[in-house]
Amino acid sequence: MAQKDASVAELSKNFEDSTAVLLTEYRGLTVAELKELRNSIRQDAEYAVVKNTLTKIAANKAGISELDDELKGPSAIAFVHGDPVAVAKGLRTFAKAHPHLVIKGGYFDGAALTADEVNKLADLESREVLLAKLAGAMKASLFGAAYLFNAPLSKAVRTVDALREKQESAA
Repeated sequence: MAQKDASVAELSKNFEDSTAVLLTEYRGLTVAELKELRNSIRQDAEYAVVKNTLTKIAANKAGISELDDELKGPSAIAFVHGDPVAVAKGLRTFAKAHPHLVIKGGYFDGAALTADEVNKLADLESREVLLAKLAGAMKASLFGAAYLFNAPLSKAVRTVDALREKQESAA
């Protein structure tokens, strides 16, 4: 009983500390394949095989009841502590290579995710790419603003130069 309480406490802490939780079914995967999966997402998540009953209790303690219906069969959870998009991509890539891995759903930003929504999350670009695009857009808008501010000044210089040339040719 004490061991179950400790497991529930640890799972509950994992739920609370995670930015997202992605639920999978691993039926048919070998231990070596599970190890490969863990290593592929280790940078951004902790992947753990869990007992459904204890996980339901821990999730409910953490205020997450949306996963109760999905916790059936052999379940494993990716507790995301880094980039959720990278973990979703990693799981989807692994599932393509190993069809036994099934993405069942997840929980992100206060809402439950379906398997399709996890795949849509995987379709997003990584945080670094989005930040680079934002920086590029900001740079472009700054360049446009600088051009806009310089346009009247350069137009005035060209007008004065044209007037000077006209006076020189008239004289």
